[in-house]
Order: sequence, then C-alpha cells, then structure tokens
Amino acid sequence: MDRNKHAPHRRCASRWLTPLVFVAAAAWLAALSGCGPTTFVVGVTPGDQRLKKTVVARDEKAGGSQVAIIDVSGLIANAERRGLLRSGENPVATLQEKLAEAAADRSVVAVILRINSPGGTVTASDVMHREIERFRLQTGKPVVALMMDVAASGGYYVALAADEMVAHPTTITGSVGVIVQTISVEPALARLGVRADAIKSGSNKDAGSPLSTMDAAQRATLQALVDDFYERFLDRVRDARPSVDPATMAEATDGRVYSGTKALEMGMIDGLGDLYAALGRAVGRAGVASADLVLYHRPLDYVASPYAQAPASANAAQVNLLQLNVDAGLLADMPAGAYYLWVMP
Repeated sequence: MDRNKHAPHRRCASRWLTPLVFVAAAAWLAALSGCGPTTFVVGVTPGDQRLKKTVVARDEKAGGSQVAIIDVSGLIANAERRGLLRSGENPVATLQEKLAEAAADRSVVAVILRINSPGGTVTASDVMHREIERFRLQTGKPVVALMMDVAASGGYYVALAADEMVAHPTTITGSVGVIVQTISVEPALARLGVRADAIKSGSNKDAGSPLSTMDAAQRATLQALVDDFYERFLDRVRDARPSVDPATMAEATDGRVYSGTKALEMGMIDGLGDLYAALGRAVGRAGVASADLVLYHRPLDYVASPYAQAPASANAAQVNLLQLNVDAGLLADMPAGAYYLWVMP
C-alpha cells in the first residue's frame, strides 16, 4: 500500500488548519479585551521603548514653548500593573521617567500633572509626591495639578506637591486619611469546626490576620501606625494649604470626600476648570504667552489628542454618581499594608 497516497490531503488540511487556529486565537483575545477597540501587532516590535513626544494641541503663538501633560491614573503602587499579553508598567517608575524627560527637554516650560486616581499605598504616594517636589526644585519649571474624575486620598496627596491645584466642578476629591483593611474569618471557621493555631514569635505577630480576631493590644498597635501615617498626610496638607482655617481643615481632613466645587469653597484647591484652564495657569507661571501641549508615550501608543491615555488595565477603577467601584482584579492585586485610598463597596 502506498503510504504517501493521502499525503497531499494532509498537507492541504494543514494549510487550512494553521490560519483557522490563528483566527480562533484572535477571536478569543478579542473577547477578553471587552467591547473597546483592539489592535493586534504582528511582527517585530521596536526594541527601543524609550519615551516619545507628540504634540497633541498646537498654538500658533507658542514660539517653541511646550507644556507636558503627565498622567497619574489608577491605583498608586510601586508595582507593575498586569495587562493582556504584557506585564504592564509601574506607575511610580513611569512618573519618574516622564518627569526626567520634561526636566531635560528645554522646550518644555511647565508640566500639567493630570490625576485620575482613588489613591494607593502610603509609600508609593509619598514617593510620587517627593519626585514632583524634586522636579520643581531642581528645574524651576512649574507644575499644575489637574484633577479629573477622582483625585482622592493618595491622588490628593500627590497633587499637594504641585504649585497649583485645579479640579473640575464634578471631581471627587478629599478622603484625607489612612486605612489598614483587615478581615476576620475566625467566626465562620469556628462554625465549621476549624481552628487556626499560629506559632508566633510575639503577641502582635499575627495582628490583622484573617484567621484570628484582634485583641485590644493588637488593635492599638495598628492604630498607632495609622495615626502616624495620618499625621504625615496632615502635615502635607497644612504645608500646601496654609490659608485654610483650623475648623475647616478639621472638617476637610476627616476622611470625607467632596466635589471640586466644595473643595474650592474650603480652600483645598486653587481653582475650577478644565485642561485648558490648567494650561493657562501653567503658561502664566512659566512666564510665556502660550505653549503647545505635548504627551510623552511609548513608541506604539496611539496619541491623537490631549485626552489620549494608555488602555485601561486590570487595575482600573470605575466611577459612578454614587460610589467608586474597584474591580476584583484590583483588590486581588493589592498588597498588604497601609493605604491612602478611597474605596466604597
């Protein structure tokens, strides 16, 4: 019997099977990406991922002057965000990289720090704050913070490092405070006849563990930590908003959130407006008549307008009129620790 008799048919089937597998894989990836537009890049991607600069709004009178928009979006944490087929970027590292570009770029006369974040970890928020302060002191270039949908808790903390703070009337801001979120499943385990038995080096070693219930001493230990971080936050607010009277300051820093309009009434920001209002303040502080708006971005990012941003990651926060919904992916990725973070269930 000729063993190669059916070989042409097998080769033909193989030629059809390969593209079908590719189409099926592409459809699967498209389903994962949700309803938004999806771009597939097939081939060799650039090895050089250094930031590029694109003019996103021109002004005929700019005379070569530029204002760079630098975004701080999503959960603030010194960790990479997960993404489809990629590890994502570390928001702290990305901020520092973009500030370094703006510092070295002689045509950039000022920065608009555009914030859309419910906050994040205490340390990452503080690192961002310090990087912005260092940029201002070393370059002399002004920074105007522009608050978008949410600039609460750690988002507000970062904004305090700017020369001026501008919010939309509908911005949600405030939430000045610290949270260490704990949960105890010990009562539920007890009903199942399960008992945790930790071997620990000290009485406070398992403070906050979900397998046990905190006693008074353990709670006091964690409360002291929260109070320490809260006082640091208050110091930042007092330094940046010295004209706010003590009674208003106490109200504005008790953890509540408020609109941009209310924030202006309390003196917690400098003005209301949009991107172009922030641009006006930035060029005024820079001592120029006008400037083009530019964005720093990765080589393959599509940047067509001042509102262009990176695709939403698994750590994106969604906002509606009643609450801030943080998806399960964000909560699953949040490391243990203290947070300057606004979260409503």
